[in-house]
Amino acid sequence: MLQADHAPDPSELEHVERAFQTASIISLGIAIVAAAALALAVSWFLSRRFQEPLTRLQRAAAEVAAGRYATRVPVGDAGPELDALAESFNTLGTQLASTEDTRRRLLSDLAHELRTPIATLQAYLEGLDDGVRHWDQTTRSVLGEQVTRLARLATDLDAVSRAEEGHLRVTLEPAIPAELIAAARDTVAGRFEEKHIRIDVTATGSGQVEVDRTRFLQVLTNLLDNARRHTPAGGTVTIDTQREEDWITVSVTDTGDGIPPAQLPHIFERFYRGDAARSRDEQGSGIGLTISRAIVEAHGGRLDAYSHGPGRGATFTIRIPTLAVNGEGASSGLRGSGQG
Repeated sequence: MLQADHAPDPSELEHVERAFQTASIISLGIAIVAAAALALAVSWFLSRRFQEPLTRLQRAAAEVAAGRYATRVPVGDAGPELDALAESFNTLGTQLASTEDTRRRLLSDLAHELRTPIATLQAYLEGLDDGVRHWDQTTRSVLGEQVTRLARLATDLDAVSRAEEGHLRVTLEPAIPAELIAAARDTVAGRFEEKHIRIDVTATGSGQVEVDRTRFLQVLTNLLDNARRHTPAGGTVTIDTQREEDWITVSVTDTGDGIPPAQLPHIFERFYRGDAARSRDEQGSGIGLTISRAIVEAHGGRLDAYSHGPGRGATFTIRIPTLAVNGEGASSGLRGSGQG
């Protein structure tokens, strides 16, 4: 009105101002209502998007807490943060399932291992009580063997549990593989002579390693005893040492029973026996190979097994870092007084 050179009288100006105020209030009200409606819609959408995955996660957590470790939650429909949480939850479920399976298998294996010596002790004690058996050298020998077997089983279980939990300590010092092999050979020589099995030693290359001598000798004697148990009289066990760049490999090869391909992935498992028909006393506790692999891995190396099949022998190969001339270990994690 002013731009049109129309001078409004006071009454017109009052009406115009009222109309402007009314229009502003209506526009602001509409905007507030629209904004509130949009906010409610966005809140509803986001709550539905996050509430459903969180509800699934809560239910899955309750299922896992109840012992159903196979429960999983879907991944990929709730945004990167919740997807990462779901993946972590699924990983946790997998680890808990593996731990529970290991616990059940360990208890079953342990019960199986304890059954034989306990049954033998019980039978002899009942025989002594009933007068069927008499206390003589034979009875004393049998009872002593079973007690020794139980004591050895307890010691081996303690060692393998500490090894698998990463609590196996090793005191490292420089050593020459040939000297360790000679010491291990001397340790088992009498048992090999009794069974008329020959031990051959070959070496290619030279070098030093940094190992816990007592632990490493335990590995070598375990492997040699394992080869002796599965090699018939008149057979041969060969210890071969080679240098491969920054690694030393020690292989123990026998001409014995061999290992079927289906059993190779399991031979380092606790209490595993491929042939149940063999003498249990002759086979030991069934933990030696498990402990041996754990010791080698504590040194930063690997222990693997190979075989061409039944009746064609087997080879166990230790691969361990060499010790450089300047005194720095080829594997930087091996310096120090021990590993936990």
